Amino acid sequence: MLLRLRGAVNMGEQKFDVLPRGVNQQAFLKAVEEFRKLLGDENVLTRPEQLIAYMKIMMPVDEAEHAPSAALTATTVEQIQAIVRICNEYRIPIWTISTGRNFGYGSAAPHHRGQIILDLKKMNKILHVDPELCTALVEPGVTYQQLYDYLQTHDLPLMLSMPAPSAIAGPLGNTMDRGVGYTPYGEHFLMQCGMEVVLANGEVLRTGMGGVKGDNSWQVFKWGYGPTIDGLFTQSNYGICTKMGFWLMPRPPVYKPFSIKFDSEDDIADIVEVLRPLRIAQIIPNALVIANALWEAGGANVRRTQYYEGQGVTPDDVIERICADKGIGQWNVYAALYGTREQVAVNWKIVTDAIKALGKGTIITEEEAGGTEPFKYRAKLMQGIPNLQEFGLYNWRGGGGSMWFAPVSQARGSETSKQMRLAKKILNKYGLDYVGEFIVGWRDMHHVIDVLYDRSDPAEFKAAYACFHELLDEFEQQGYAVYRVNTAFMERVAQSYGPVKRRVEHAIKRALDPNNILAPGKSGIDLETFKG
Repeated sequence: MLLRLRGAVNMGEQKFDVLPRGVNQQAFLKAVEEFRKLLGDENVLTRPEQLIAYMKIMMPVDEAEHAPSAALTATTVEQIQAIVRICNEYRIPIWTISTGRNFGYGSAAPHHRGQIILDLKKMNKILHVDPELCTALVEPGVTYQQLYDYLQTHDLPLMLSMPAPSAIAGPLGNTMDRGVGYTPYGEHFLMQCGMEVVLANGEVLRTGMGGVKGDNSWQVFKWGYGPTIDGLFTQSNYGICTKMGFWLMPRPPVYKPFSIKFDSEDDIADIVEVLRPLRIAQIIPNALVIANALWEAGGANVRRTQYYEGQGVTPDDVIERICADKGIGQWNVYAALYGTREQVAVNWKIVTDAIKALGKGTIITEEEAGGTEPFKYRAKLMQGIPNLQEFGLYNWRGGGGSMWFAPVSQARGSETSKQMRLAKKILNKYGLDYVGEFIVGWRDMHHVIDVLYDRSDPAEFKAAYACFHELLDEFEQQGYAVYRVNTAFMERVAQSYGPVKRRVEHAIKRALDPNNILAPGKSGIDLETFKG
């Protein structure tokens, strides 16, 4: 890949083998020259060694398909406005990232070859935190770790909600992709309140109450007046979000994490049926997790080769041995109670009585877990403490290959069991393990499956791609679609949602971005390739 990108250092002589779609060498050189005048040489990255960080992918596709032509780092809204002006003039497509740590969904690499990366990691100011109203306003580059440290330094009694790669990911980027976390505020877009967005024509839009001069309700009232448009900018390419407000949870006086271990894979339907009423009634207020044995093995720092050197699917007896050694179940529920001592005591009795009536499942408290993994990192996530322990998943099989497959279903035991068996059947067909967890929302289930494979093994590389395609096809035939997907499969998933939705999405794109400069291909929205 370095050979494909190599050019002379002198801009007058440099030749780019990777160019944006439809842009010739001369036009691109002129655009790069204007970017340098605007941002300075240090913020316009074109050399191969500078672009390596933006080319690492975990999907089973050629890295060359997702190679950027350059990368820009901006520090102000005014710079972004000027960048989109240049992009409109030269028809340069830009792929915007905040922290670029979206590993299971495509990392920092652009949707397709030649797009310029607009990297907003240097826009990392925590603009405001209100400890009384429990709100925050941040820029794109702010990470969960940075915001957590801010709350700790200022001794603010507030909690964050964050996804598993919490320390290095950021609240703005995760919310824009409609990610989820593990506290009672775990539906992140629901807790968003107010955006600032640079549109493709350079105008700055503030949603909700943000457009009212002198108003101070931007982070407390989501709706404003007229159509509510915040959602249009999530999982889309209609604008560049430069500020986001969101709500923080007051830290409760009592926090009680616990897990419930189940010894049979067939227990999944009963688990969901007993927990759903408790979740809907807010007895268990957080987005609880039901993780299978191999997911937990990764979180417990287990590598497959420690137990099994063979090829293909990990045998059941090996999984049982791991469970016995690490004290984990075939299914492992993680949840927590929050509130006063009296509230927690009452809800704890309701939970324990429900599990007792079920007649299966072993409840494990924090004291009983004794600081062991994976309980320890799960307890931190449910308390809003960043950590990276779950990345141990990537060591399970090794080889750097991973894709998140994330179908949604109703929170019913029958649906959960059906999805688990279908996914396992397809994965095993291609010699891959079922590594999955269910995240119970209020009435929905996010079924997250980590399709792990060895990118250095040509056979597994090919198998993983075919497997992911079959997962999408078979689940769609059963009436299931995913809520997020990596960049290699965005067009395929967009088709699942029907032609009318796609026509509306592209009509909005034509109105807001007629030159198709903002992240073409994101969520299947691309004026150049759409034929609807």
